[in-house]
Amino acid sequence: MRGGGGVSFWKRWRTSLFLFFAVLGPGFITANVDNDAGGILTYSQAGAQYGYHLLWTMLPITLALIVVQEMCARMGVVTGKGLSDLIREEFGLRMTFFIMLLLVVVNFGNVIAEFSGIAGSIELFHVSKYVSVPACAGAVWLLVVRGDYKSVEKIFLVASGFYICYIVAGVLAQPSWHDALLETVKVPGRSVWGDRNYVYMTVGVIGTTITPWMQFYLQSSVVEKGVNVKQYAASRMDVIVGSIFSDIVAWFIIVACAATLWTHGMRNISVPADAAQAMKPLAGEFAGLLFSAGLFNASFFAASVLPISTAYSVCEGLGFESGVDKKFQQAPFFYWLYTLLIVAGAAVVLIPNFPLVPMTILSQVLNGVLLPFVLYFMLKLINKKDLMGEYTNSTWFNVVAWATAAIVIGLTLVMLWQQIHQMMTPA
Repeated sequence: MRGGGGVSFWKRWRTSLFLFFAVLGPGFITANVDNDAGGILTYSQAGAQYGYHLLWTMLPITLALIVVQEMCARMGVVTGKGLSDLIREEFGLRMTFFIMLLLVVVNFGNVIAEFSGIAGSIELFHVSKYVSVPACAGAVWLLVVRGDYKSVEKIFLVASGFYICYIVAGVLAQPSWHDALLETVKVPGRSVWGDRNYVYMTVGVIGTTITPWMQFYLQSSVVEKGVNVKQYAASRMDVIVGSIFSDIVAWFIIVACAATLWTHGMRNISVPADAAQAMKPLAGEFAGLLFSAGLFNASFFAASVLPISTAYSVCEGLGFESGVDKKFQQAPFFYWLYTLLIVAGAAVVLIPNFPLVPMTILSQVLNGVLLPFVLYFMLKLINKKDLMGEYTNSTWFNVVAWATAAIVIGLTLVMLWQQIHQMMTPA
């Protein structure tokens, strides 16, 4: 009997593992692409300006990320529709158009950040941005336009694995592990909230970790992959593994910059590549090269996914055909919008003296500002019995998701009040 039970256990375990790898992709890719050039710059700035003191955000953010991403995956599995498609059906075209407009504006800032990351990382190897950016823009365009969903997803999964570079770079930076771990579990005192830049950076860290575009892309990917209700448990595990791995990488980026830049009094980063450049003499040539390689991979990866995400969202919301598996003639609006975002984003980076860093940080903060609106629609949709049936949110999920929205709104209001107060205070 025991032997039979053991065989049965291993058979169930193998079946579960097979299902996990069958649906692996949307959750893992979405979470990891969020560690893009804008994210790397934001995490690097957090480490350079505040050392280990913003690491405490990683634990609650990871919990919130898992909950938010799981809700999107569940809606995609149960309804077979993308998030913007559901918003249009339940809340009308006018509201959908407004949300899509905001999303395009915010995402365009993110696309600029990705090409900035490509330019900066390649310039470390003495290649001009006027060569690297157009070449990579063309490669990104061809990857999606000439590929299909399965081949594109495989490439994205391989790219996700390269984020290990940041974990290795963090170890090579030789941080104070005691301080890093202590600050991860230590809640800051009330006095820090009087620091306008600290609040701004906290909103940026939240905004770059749980971004609005992620929710639209994840749900669309789940639908296009054809994940069904029977595969829901494996899809949920895909989300959980991806979210945890993504935030471990983010934690190591902050730690690496805290151990090198902050420790040596280097508080400001002009472009994401500055962190890699500054790390070489402080943590060794290999650590700097790994940081550079990670930055290029992350930027190229995200420069592919972000325009796709935007095109998916807008097309679904406005009722146009979309999908990587469709030909250009079948989904012209989808591919033209994708092309426009790539061309315009790359062109902006080639403008001399364009303020890339303020634009990049602002795009992450705008992500944080837009997030509560997206969460509101998600929560209204996922709690509709006639839409989700038995798969509506549990009370615990609702508490975490509403709390995330409330905290982001609160921090955003504090940030705006501090900005207004500063402008009105005489110099």
